[in-house]
Amino acid sequence: MTATANRSIQKNMFQPLSRRTLPGVAAGVLMLVLVPAPASAQLEIKNEDVSVKFGIEAQFWADWSQDATAPSAGPQGYQQNFYLRRARFMMGGDIGENISFFFQTDDPKLGITPKNLATGFIIQDAFIQYKLSDYFQLAGGEMIVPSSRQALQSTLSYYSIDISSVSTVNNTALQETALRDMGFQGRGYFFDGRLQYRGGIFEGERDSNGRNALRPALYLQYDFFDREKEYSYAGTALGRRKILAIDVGGDKQSGYRSETANIANDTPVRGGDEAGFNLQYLHFDGRQKFIAIPDQNNFLAEAAYYFHKLKAQPFARFETQHFVAAVNNVKDVNRAGGGLNYYTRGQNLKWTVQILRALPQNGSPVRPSNEFTLQIQAFYF
Repeated sequence: MTATANRSIQKNMFQPLSRRTLPGVAAGVLMLVLVPAPASAQLEIKNEDVSVKFGIEAQFWADWSQDATAPSAGPQGYQQNFYLRRARFMMGGDIGENISFFFQTDDPKLGITPKNLATGFIIQDAFIQYKLSDYFQLAGGEMIVPSSRQALQSTLSYYSIDISSVSTVNNTALQETALRDMGFQGRGYFFDGRLQYRGGIFEGERDSNGRNALRPALYLQYDFFDREKEYSYAGTALGRRKILAIDVGGDKQSGYRSETANIANDTPVRGGDEAGFNLQYLHFDGRQKFIAIPDQNNFLAEAAYYFHKLKAQPFARFETQHFVAAVNNVKDVNRAGGGLNYYTRGQNLKWTVQILRALPQNGSPVRPSNEFTLQIQAFYF
């Protein structure tokens, strides 16, 4: 593989399995992450100038969510769920020197009760990319829409347990599949790889006759230290990289539009520790076309500190969702929480515990509520 394609797939690494094979695969995952193996061990097929690699990711959740709609005088019970948040199988590689591909499946929220419409086996990524030069690479297929830093972030390495709900407001209305869409994308790097762009045209929501506007998206990022050329970016780098990146992005379709801005930082300290934070602003407005996306300004702040000798990483998170129209102000909500990541073997076997409290604003009839989640992450690539 080319160095760029190799890093791209290694940073992404995650994909699912079918329901029939899930128990066997889960056992295999635990064996792979718990039994020591040579650093060069790899599920890989090579044939002359063709190489293909395989990987898996599983995230098992135990989740307790408090009822926020209970009568004000009544008790707030908890909905209890054990389920696979992500169950992914991935395959990627190179066909010759400048052609790479990536394929990923998922069966998200497998086992959740009540049945969630976001569940079910899906092809999550399926694209091929041709590199003309460092300045321009062209990809086509199903891929992440390049509109925000968190949308482009690897699900393996969030500071907290999962992507923020204030970052995924447009996911359902624009008929996305886990922040992905069908389309073409160009990407490239300038100024010694520090400035990168991703721009594409995607399918978006289609009317019954398919004649409505398509969905353009654009993302720009500048890296002050280590260059991030992977398909999806790291959240925490566990003290192995020095990252300071600023970015802007957005997408639109017909009247709908979004704009985002972000600062991401991972700083190695004390011979292996890491201090990190992520600050993100997001604006969404569906206008008359997508009334399910009211005009809103959202903010996310995350911070974490990794103690390499303890293999532990406490983190904190705050997010706010503010609706512009006065009639929607009762929907405003703040969420605050924190937790701990424990890395048995880096991202190959990680344990996370998190508590998040939702605080409705402006006289909302919805009650404050808590969510407690325990996650076990197993990964091999």
